[in-house]
This record gives sequence, structure tokens and C-alpha cells, in this order.
Amino acid sequence: MAIEVEVREMTDSRIRILVKGVNHIFMNMLRRVIMADVPKMAIHNVDFHHGPLGSSMEGDEEVEYESTSPIFDEMIAHRLAMIPIPTDLEIFLPRSECTCEGEGCPSCTIMYAINKRGPCTVYSGDLEPVNNEAYRIKDDLIPITKLGKGQALLAYATAELGAGRQHAKWQAAQAVGFQYYPKITIKKKGSENYEDCVRACPRGVLEWDNKKRAIKVVDLEACNLCKACMETCDKGVIEIGYDETSFLFSFETDSSYTPQAVIKAAIEILSKRFNSFIKAVGNLS
Repeated sequence: MAIEVEVREMTDSRIRILVKGVNHIFMNMLRRVIMADVPKMAIHNVDFHHGPLGSSMEGDEEVEYESTSPIFDEMIAHRLAMIPIPTDLEIFLPRSECTCEGEGCPSCTIMYAINKRGPCTVYSGDLEPVNNEAYRIKDDLIPITKLGKGQALLAYATAELGAGRQHAKWQAAQAVGFQYYPKITIKKKGSENYEDCVRACPRGVLEWDNKKRAIKVVDLEACNLCKACMETCDKGVIEIGYDETSFLFSFETDSSYTPQAVIKAAIEILSKRFNSFIKAVGNLS
């Protein structure tokens, strides 16, 4: 059976698709690769400057600034690491595979600088990409820390490729999940009032047609197979099942990637693994 894919919802950060012609093993394999193996850029090293940064006039007052903040450097580094970094797999390589031999270059790393003076709130948008504006942070209102009068933050951060199995900061997508495509069969129609069955559904899948005195399905794909309606109605009125070869698959990204790019990267990873396995089997004597 040929695989078919139908888009149900797609934005810059979220996708929901219907996949036909596969089984749950394939869908779980795709889910795991997206969560654990699709590479993503994330800040991995942060160099903090400590000490005085000079002074400036604030109104009639001269304020001396020192590079220090109310929270520990380790906490700031952790927050910086979780900020979504724009990722393009056609440009970047893992640092261990780069021709620079891990030294760090434009092909494997992105350098950011942050230089803020208080009093203010430091946001993700204050990370300035060094040399290339294309890597400016898209979600620029993630708070990092607050600085008081005379406080400042001067640091340099380096982002590199990694995978979700190494650390959550390198996870390309979140809330990755799938479910069987539901099948709802209303077997019994008549004068009975089954409004209680409709109200039992927590997802608004069913509706009571007062004119026809019957239950009708108004949003099949909202069904999560909980069978609350089936348990509330008299036996035989409603049957809840699912299609074993069709699945609703969805996930969100943190704006580092588009959802289409995540799926494409996952398929390429799977393709390479299968080709490698086929080659290994072919070499067996």
C-alpha cells in the first residue's frame, strides 16, 4: 500500500497530518527519530566577562558598571542554552565532523554577543549574532535575567549542532505524538433521546440532531478513542474503533525549524540508516 499524507494543520511552528498506509511501528520510529536524532543548533559554551565596565552618566549622576547579575552564571548559561537558535542543516555540520577539526568555524558554530547595562530586563533578543544577521533569534522576548542599577551583563555564547538524545536543548520538536485514526459507527437510530451520550463526549465529537432524533458525528478527528460516549449510551448504540493503517501525527517546534524541515531531516536520517543496514546485510557471507 502506498503511503499517503494529508495536512490537517500547519503553521510555522506546528503541524498535524494524517498518514495512511503505515503501521504503528513506523509511526513510533518516526516519532523517536524526531525527538532524539534530528540535529539542532543550541548554545553550548558561554564565556562571561567579570569586572568593571567603566561608567556613564545617568541624568546628573555618574554610574559605575560592573559585569555582574543577581543570579549565578551557571543559571544564565542554562537559560541561554534553551533559547531556540535558527538551524539550517544545509549549512551546518556537527563540530566533530567539520573540516576545522572542532576548532569552531562558520560551518559548525554560531557566535553571539550580549552586552546590556541595567536597570533593565535582558531578553533573548539582546543576543547579537556576530557577523551574520540571518541567525538573529526569532523569539526575542524570552527573559534571561534582570539587571539592577550599576549591574551589567557581558558575555559571548557559541551555538553548535547536537541531538535530543544528548540534551533537551538540542531537541528539535516537542509534544511529538500520534494516534490511530478513529472510526465511529452509530448502529441504532430511532426515537430514543441519546443526548446524555453526546454530553459524555469530552471533545465535542458528537451532536444530537433533534429534528432527526439521532446522534451524528460532527468532528471525527477530535475523537481520542476514550469511549465515554459508548459507555454512557445503551449497548449497541455506538461503536468506537480505529483504522490500523491510518494515524493522526502532530508535533510543535520551538521556531529553530519549520515542521516540514523537521520531518524531512527525520526521513533522511531513517533513509541513511536503512541503506547502511541493507549494505551490511549484503556484505554477509
